[in-house]
Amino acid sequence: QVQVVESGGGLVQAGGSLTLSCTPSGLTFDDYIMGWFRQAPGKEREGVSCISRGGESTYYTVSVRGRFTASRDNAKNTLYLQMNSLKPEDTAMYYCAIHNMARAYYSGRYCPAPKDFRYWGQGTQVTVSS
Repeated sequence: QVQVVESGGGLVQAGGSLTLSCTPSGLTFDDYIMGWFRQAPGKEREGVSCISRGGESTYYTVSVRGRFTASRDNAKNTLYLQMNSLKPEDTAMYYCAIHNMARAYYSGRYCPAPKDFRYWGQGTQVTVSS
């Protein structure tokens, strides 16, 4: 049974930093493209960052480029999202997700759509105060 557990969210002032972690279990972690998504109240779920199986290819949505960094430690079965220079508009529930195809190639040119991710965590809330 696949489980996805996220942690690291919280309340931070604008300009601050947070690091989110995601630890899936029940599958071979390095077989899968991973993604970070977020959803604010009243808005659609947005792909924040996606990362290839080995971590060499990453994609970031325009609004977070230069501020967020995704990485993965396959030896620890853990995905990270380092978030710096946080802004109030980054406030959202953040989700970790596992792509639906094992051993897929990922170029990093864009994040696959949410429908292409099979397993999701419960989400971790990030709130940035102004």
